[in-house]
Amino acid sequence: MKIVEGKLQGEHKKFVVVVSKVNSQVTESLLDGAVHCLKENGVDSSAILVIRVPGAWEIPVVAERVAKSNAFDAVICLGAIIRGETPHFESVAGEVSKGIAEISRKTGKPIAFGVLITDTQEEAAAFASGKDNKGWEAAASALEMVNLMEKIGRFEGSSYLQGMF
Repeated sequence: MKIVEGKLQGEHKKFVVVVSKVNSQVTESLLDGAVHCLKENGVDSSAILVIRVPGAWEIPVVAERVAKSNAFDAVICLGAIIRGETPHFESVAGEVSKGIAEISRKTGKPIAFGVLITDTQEEAAAFASGKDNKGWEAAASALEMVNLMEKIGRFEGSSYLQGMF
């Protein structure tokens, strides 16, 4: 049995973080967690671009644009969608989630999902702090996926995979 997986290594890799300004107290904590993870795993500060968008709704269009640019190895999407008193919450949460997933499939580029979808501000704050910081987790996912996709790319056109089956 062969196992292929990514590693938390970011040397010589470039990342863009698309972060929503809505619920900024939460999203800034997510951003801090993501940047901390990237730096802790070898990504140079100059290889991290942060793009602030007005709200979570705008994350997919910006993420798609930068993913298609091929200037970055991965895109990390961060936001906080918190339930209010109107059905607006369901629409935004569903469309943002679908949009981010579609970009990843369409571009083949790692797009990390760090958008919190919670019922309360307190829940969002809990997921954006301490060792459970979902921004850190999204960045870790991006790091692993960049390395995994690089490894898988080495298989393309080679006899490595054919020899396994």
